[in-house]
Amino acid sequence: MGRIAGRIAGRIARIEPRRRVRQLVLGLLSDLPRKNCWTIAEWAGETTPDGMQHLLGRAKWDADDVCGYVVEHLHDDQAVLVVDETGDVKKGTHTVGVQRQYTGTAGRIEISQVAVYLVYAGRRGHAAVDRELYVPRSWTSDPDRCRAAGLGEETVFATKPELAARMVTRFLDAGHRAAWVAGDEVYGGNPKLRETLEERGTGYVLAVACSHEVTTGAGKFRADMLAKKVPKQAGQKLSAGAGAKGHRFYDWAVIDLADPRPGRRQLLIRRNHSSGELAYYRCYSPTPVPLTTLVRVAGSRWRVEEFFQAGKGLAALDEHQVRRHASWSRWVTLAMLAHALLAVVRADEHSRHPAPDTLIPLTCNEIQRLLIALVVQPVHNAAHRLGWSNWRRRHQARSQASHYRRQAAQT
Repeated sequence: MGRIAGRIAGRIARIEPRRRVRQLVLGLLSDLPRKNCWTIAEWAGETTPDGMQHLLGRAKWDADDVCGYVVEHLHDDQAVLVVDETGDVKKGTHTVGVQRQYTGTAGRIEISQVAVYLVYAGRRGHAAVDRELYVPRSWTSDPDRCRAAGLGEETVFATKPELAARMVTRFLDAGHRAAWVAGDEVYGGNPKLRETLEERGTGYVLAVACSHEVTTGAGKFRADMLAKKVPKQAGQKLSAGAGAKGHRFYDWAVIDLADPRPGRRQLLIRRNHSSGELAYYRCYSPTPVPLTTLVRVAGSRWRVEEFFQAGKGLAALDEHQVRRHASWSRWVTLAMLAHALLAVVRADEHSRHPAPDTLIPLTCNEIQRLLIALVVQPVHNAAHRLGWSNWRRRHQARSQASHYRRQAAQT
């Protein structure tokens, strides 16, 4: 925690927000059943949530150094940048970026907020290094609504692949290196994203739909039609990486694509040897690489799902109760830092103190439990608890009176 606090301290001039940033990160890692400005402020020993709310919404500070922290401690020359989006179900329509849209979190169309994340995945571990809020056209076409949410009138609509390209470009322009980019069909089917990566000399293994068309020396084919021309016995059984129940073995085949430009372009086909289900990937590498490398990169895509699960379950990535863009950005950034702390501690423990055969290596979940028990478990007296009870009741009374006045005026 001291290393993160040191990084943040250099970007914050005043001591009060510097202290509150540390408290908020620790609060995100606490075992509070619900995590927001109110609960974390009470947990941290403050008398009201005003300071935490000011930190997220109005204070002048910049703690957006999560990328440098992650790359420094999880560095890997063959790291994979994984792009994907996740949605958070919300209520109301005033929270920035919210509209009725599909979210995989709920598995259906809901009033939700969607963001695209960039995860750095290496052999030592993985953590998110950047994020971009997806702002729908219903927002960008309404300057007044954007202004009220702190977006700015110049905000223009950007697709999820465009947000992904923006983050990858930002990562590379900062001087960091990553050999590969992985993503699902939303990103693999976008030619502009693929072109951006090829121009930067960055390899990719991006999933595409079965209807995606590719060009070979024999002509243009749909991916599923091309797969039918590959004999089943031509596939190689390789692991896409270890999962919760062991290695994930599939049958893999690769087909070279026709393209006069420099670099190697291929279609990677994955077959589930038990169900026969197929998946397809567009691949690019500046120089030829073996099939095992493409399979490793394809398997790295699941790291982003692990980040979403851990980031939400351990660091409250999705529990923000804020409306404006600046507040959302700061909450999410600090949640990413909190998760990155767990990932870095895990990596360091695995390298310095390997677990004996009778124990599994330390997990992020177990590190959080130890952190709560040994470091971040504050104890407050009854007066503090009663003071917060009175504060909540006063706030709720004001809110109730305000609702009644508004209702009476409308009637």
